[in-house]
Amino acid sequence: MKVVLVTPNFHQPRGNTVTVQRIADKLENQKIETEIISVTEDHKIRTLPRADVVHGFHAYRFFKFIEGLEDPIESYVLTITGTDLNHDLFDSHKRADVIKSVTQAKVIHVFNDNAKNLLTKEVPSVAEKIYVIPQGTSELNDTDLAINKEANTFLFVLPAGIRKVKNIPFAINMLTTLYEKYPHIRLLIVGPIIEEDEGKLVEDLVEKNKEWVQYIGQVPHKSMGAIYRNADAMLNTSFSEGQSTAIIEAMGYGLPVLVSANEGNLSLVAHKETGFVYSKPIEFLDYAAQLVNNNEVRENLGEYAQSYIAKYHSNSYEIDTLVKIYKYAQK
Repeated sequence: MKVVLVTPNFHQPRGNTVTVQRIADKLENQKIETEIISVTEDHKIRTLPRADVVHGFHAYRFFKFIEGLEDPIESYVLTITGTDLNHDLFDSHKRADVIKSVTQAKVIHVFNDNAKNLLTKEVPSVAEKIYVIPQGTSELNDTDLAINKEANTFLFVLPAGIRKVKNIPFAINMLTTLYEKYPHIRLLIVGPIIEEDEGKLVEDLVEKNKEWVQYIGQVPHKSMGAIYRNADAMLNTSFSEGQSTAIIEAMGYGLPVLVSANEGNLSLVAHKETGFVYSKPIEFLDYAAQLVNNNEVRENLGEYAQSYIAKYHSNSYEIDTLVKIYKYAQK
């Protein structure tokens, strides 16, 4: 079997890129041939290579891509990734294409029940072909990246591509208040600049707070293990998420997480059980302070988070189920 995986901007280390590369690696381990096609804004590709299964990621972007192909695709598997469900489906300029994309798919893959319920509500006709498969975990390296953490400091890490939806200025501004009271806290931001205007805003804030905030840009995904290993807590302040690979990875490393209350994050983090979930700025400050000051709370959250990921985000389940879906899609 050969599977072609079609994803937006594979050259950039976004969540979709990490997900697609992980799936490709696991499929190759199962002796299934894969080829990854990167969909860029200009869509120069007009034909797809021969394949038994085409697996597209991101409903809107994938649909616009296949519209431009010389030969139509008769059957495809579609993964809903986050912005396509939470934003594009409700954008008057994109909604019709998203609906066509999911309607024409033979199988639809979502990461959690919330995504399935939302899609079913908006497009009831596709309910029977939606499969919920939680994301698995990636194999990361703990030692190939030097992280110079200062002695006696508390390090928050925020892994994210720099774009508005990630709401990174909020994290810096909120922690600025905390820094005034706890000057030993530090913030490390990791990820590429995806939107230039937002990148400039974040870089200006980092420069203004350079005594305790550091932005190191993009690092190889495999090297993120070293960052998680050296951090004390992980932040996600996104306005919306599909299902954050970074949160899964951090929890897998036993890191306590503090995340915004969007649907994707809520599918991973149970408040005060496997992490902290905030809805208001005052809650963010309260939970961040607890992480800094309460070793027992921090250790308990990290321990339960790690157990949760081991139990519910199995690599074998993810790949085994995808292979079954691929076989069905070939019929």
